[in-house]
Amino acid sequence: MRDKGTERWSTYESFFVALSDKKVADIVVTNHARTRYLDRVEHGEKDNNEIAAWMWECLKQDRIKPYYRNEQDVYLIDEDIVVVAEFTELENELDIYGNILHKMIIVTFLGKMSETMELRDLKTYYSWLRHSRRMTLIKNGRKRK
Repeated sequence: MRDKGTERWSTYESFFVALSDKKVADIVVTNHARTRYLDRVEHGEKDNNEIAAWMWECLKQDRIKPYYRNEQDVYLIDEDIVVVAEFTELENELDIYGNILHKMIIVTFLGKMSETMELRDLKTYYSWLRHSRRMTLIKNGRKRK
């Protein structure tokens, strides 16, 4: 993605896009994120490269915003799709000013806020998940081992 050429001769896309305080130079989509994307965002066949290319376009068009002002792991795309991402520093890669570049790892797609009303307040949603019967069963299962 970083070295992708454009239609014009001898031009290349910018090699990083700023997102909050991160300079994203590469996007990695996990297999879990891919399955969640296909289940919750868009049904059909897409591989990780197509999803990463779509995410890169969203980044370039400034369509990705942080979900919370102070936390930097949950993001909104087009104010509808909720994404969880982590960042790691790219080793031995700096921008022209010597700043560190980051790799954006898409952990999961939580879904669309327009379809899942619980995603409108993630803190309440996670609190509900933590106290649900399923999580209680998982916690009790861990204690027995």
